[in-house]
Amino acid sequence: MDLQLAGKRALVTGSSSGIGEAIVKLLAAEGVAVVVHGRDESRANAVAKTIRDGGGRAEVALGDLTTDVGADAVAVAAQAFGPIDILVNNVGVIPLLSWTEATVADWDQTYNTNVISAVRMIQRLVPQMREQHWGRVIQIGGGLSQQPSATMPHYNASLAARHNLAVSLARELKDTGVTSNVVAPGMILVEATRAWLTHMAQAHGWGETWEDIERNATQAIAPNDVGRLGRPEEIAAAVAYLASPIADYVSGATLRVDGGTIRSVI
Repeated sequence: MDLQLAGKRALVTGSSSGIGEAIVKLLAAEGVAVVVHGRDESRANAVAKTIRDGGGRAEVALGDLTTDVGADAVAVAAQAFGPIDILVNNVGVIPLLSWTEATVADWDQTYNTNVISAVRMIQRLVPQMREQHWGRVIQIGGGLSQQPSATMPHYNASLAARHNLAVSLARELKDTGVTSNVVAPGMILVEATRAWLTHMAQAHGWGETWEDIERNATQAIAPNDVGRLGRPEEIAAAVAYLASPIADYVSGATLRVDGGTIRSVI
C-alpha cells in the first residue's frame, strides 16, 4: 500500500536508537525526509548515514529537549531545509523506581522529559502546520497510562499526561487539517529490554536461551494474547499509518500495539 508520504518531512525525537530509530527508518523508506534527533552526535549521525546509504533522506538535529534552549536548537535544525509536516514525540525515560524510591526530583525530571519536552516541540512546530493546513502530531504513549502498576508511578503518570495532552491537542486542532494521536506500545524488545530480561532470567528461572527467556518473561511481566514482546518495527508501522494522509479521519485516538496486553472494550 502506498501511504502517500513521499515528500513529507518528519522530526522524530529520540530517534538515535530503539523505537525512534525504527520509526525514522520506516518513514524514510516511505519517502519521508526525516530528521534524526538525539543528544549523542555519533549515534544520531550513524542512524542518518544508514538511511542515506539506503537511498533515503535524513538530517540530524541535536539537543536536550528538557531545556528551552535545547528545544530551540532542535526546532531550528529540523526546519533548516523546510517545514516539518510530522512530529513524533518519542523521547522519554523509564526510571525503574518504586513509590518509596522515587523522590520529588525524580518525578520532576521524569515529567519534564516525558511530557514537557513534547509540549516544547508542539509549541515550536505545530503553528507552522496550522498555516499549511496539514500536519501530524503523534505521541508515543503506553498501556501503563490506563492500567498503571504499583511500580514506576512517576513514569505511569507521565504516560497518562501524554495521552491526555494528545486528545486535548486534537480538540484544539479541530478543522485545521492537523491531527493529534497516540501510539501505545506494549513491552518492546529493544537493546535495553533484552539486557534487563537476560540479567533477570537466572534469578527467575526463565531459561537459558533467548527464546525461552522471552516467552517466560512475557508471561511473567507483560502477558498478552500473542505471547511475545513487540518489535520496534511494529510500532513504526503504526506511526507510519497515523502519519499518512490515509489517516485523515483519525484524530484524538489511541492505537494500541501491545499484543492485547491492555484489555478494554473501549
